[in-house]
Amino acid sequence: MASHSPIPQLGLGTFGRTGDDGIAAIETALDVGYRHLDTAQSYDTERTLGAAFRNSGLNRDDVFITTKVADTNLSATDFMPSVRKSLETIGVDQVDLLLIHWPVPEEVVAFETYMEALKRAQDDGHARLIGVSNFTIAHLERAAKLLGPGSLATNQVEIHPWLQVPTLRDYARSAGLQLTAYQPLVKGQVAEDETLKAIARELDTTPGAVALAFLMAEGHIVIPASSSRKISRTISERPV
Repeated sequence: MASHSPIPQLGLGTFGRTGDDGIAAIETALDVGYRHLDTAQSYDTERTLGAAFRNSGLNRDDVFITTKVADTNLSATDFMPSVRKSLETIGVDQVDLLLIHWPVPEEVVAFETYMEALKRAQDDGHARLIGVSNFTIAHLERAAKLLGPGSLATNQVEIHPWLQVPTLRDYARSAGLQLTAYQPLVKGQVAEDETLKAIARELDTTPGAVALAFLMAEGHIVIPASSSRKISRTISERPV
């Protein structure tokens, strides 16, 4: 299934990519062809992502940047200041996609409070697209009633060959919502999967490339993480 999403289907997860090594890893990804970078307030990688992007010399319109509002910043008083701080830290006027990182219990912050703040961030020009992460079907249904169908661009959840979330996948398809798969390579563990290894041998590629090709054929956006130029290039070329 080809993707016609405004979100590039292949992106780079930046969790753990901090400091100079993190900047170098993200620069490598951009150098081999990645044009979608995923960060979050809680990752402490917004600054390294911004530095790597500036070092790349690429135009702003050439790189799709996602960040996420932390569950500790969802209150009415904290939400918008945290978004403005993220923009300042990354060094951009607008992110391409802003997500709620995790929903929180009603007694912590009311669902309507942070979902309406998310939409306001978009309306104010801080984000081109908005979405969520780690939302259940019940959360998604509630969000659609509150903001309207089609308001959310994606729900970012853990998906990989061993965790295919068919019920959520089918719901998302029926709602016209793409899923973004984080940890699609299970932190590299798919490299040891015998089925994926066998397929990879037949196709003269890697188990990781097979796993990502499968998820992308399902219509998912994928955001693997890698610090290796060889692995990043193999993934970005999508040889399967």
